[in-house]
Amino acid sequence: MSVLPSRFIYLCLHFLVLYFQLQESQQTSADFRFYIENHTRNPDDLSRKQVRIYQLYSRTTGKHVQILGKKVNANGDDGALLVVETETFGSHIRIKGKETEHYICMNEKGKIVGRPDGRKQECIFVEEFLENNYTALVSAKYKGWYLGFNRRGRPKKGPRTTQRQQEVHFMKRQPKGRVDPLDDFRFTTVTKRTRRARRLKSNPKRN
Repeated sequence: MSVLPSRFIYLCLHFLVLYFQLQESQQTSADFRFYIENHTRNPDDLSRKQVRIYQLYSRTTGKHVQILGKKVNANGDDGALLVVETETFGSHIRIKGKETEHYICMNEKGKIVGRPDGRKQECIFVEEFLENNYTALVSAKYKGWYLGFNRRGRPKKGPRTTQRQQEVHFMKRQPKGRVDPLDDFRFTTVTKRTRRARRLKSNPKRN
């Protein structure tokens, strides 16, 4: 008779331990998800950033995006270089002119302007990779408002843009004469023939 109560108590304790472990796991997952969302929406200076230099080709003008101080247009030539800062989490980026050091920002009216300080959320855009191999940049603060330029290269206001418009489609390009560091890596299969060739190359016969 004493065996059944012991087993019952054991099972109760076992399920109780599993319950607390499950609660702790859910709490940890929720805290980590909150941490990612918080750092994605409000990135700080301590977040690790990846900085790259490239050109942003506009589908409508056939030219590049350039930042001329407070003015931004898509009439730049091959010398229009952009410094793109990528945050640790997500595809949140800041775009700065290499020469002017002004950031592309979108104000509350949806107007595209250049500003020397890009730390505000108005200067953060989210990359959206499209099926046609183009990239769209939507404002991180004003949802559904995209960075776009008309055929004359003038910026469009955010409320008048949609993802399907060609005016908001861009393509990243490496500047002429500049090689992507990832292109320097090559993989070579090592065989007996390649080992022998390397030995002959390192120890040439002397006449």
